[in-house]
Amino acid sequence: MRAVVFDVGETLVDETRQWTQVAHEVGVTPLVLMAMLGVVTERAEPHHHVWQALGTDPPRTPVDILPEDLYPDALPTLDALRAAGYVVAVAGNQPARAEHQLRAAGVEVDLMATSARWGVAKPSPAFFARVVTDLGVPARDVLYVGDRIDNDVLPARAAGMRTAFVRRGPWGHVHAQRPDAALADVRVDSLRELTALLLGVR
Repeated sequence: MRAVVFDVGETLVDETRQWTQVAHEVGVTPLVLMAMLGVVTERAEPHHHVWQALGTDPPRTPVDILPEDLYPDALPTLDALRAAGYVVAVAGNQPARAEHQLRAAGVEVDLMATSARWGVAKPSPAFFARVVTDLGVPARDVLYVGDRIDNDVLPARAAGMRTAFVRRGPWGHVHAQRPDAALADVRVDSLRELTALLLGVR
């Protein structure tokens, strides 16, 4: 394995503050929003269906990624893997401005990409084909790391990559209960655990 690619939301970034912000904007409590988000996640619906479920208009204020939103193990993991010789990338379903925000938060990787800039989003096969093309590494030598089975593990696996499923965030905890979670090559509860596995076998 030569390259490790990370999803953004709930893989590198804890989205609790962001969801709390939009809850206040649409006029519900964070608890209500999180509960309805759980319902939408369990139904395997896109997360934006939560606004319809709540009977509210979607929020209009852009939600930014701040340095304090990174999980504590995010930067140490990226730095440790690069130091060990891995090609390290970040590629997820995010607005284009997220690339600048992640860099401002201290994320230093070999490739940074967002669905908005590429014009294609997960779980489209074209997204994962673009990952391989831009990395210049064969799919079989790439590990894709994410918190979702539907958007991360299954499409990356179909593209010929190896996969790591991180059980954190709402999707991670719900998807961990699904039988197809067993299809991930690696299942961990943190990036710290993933780092130990990767550096321990290299």
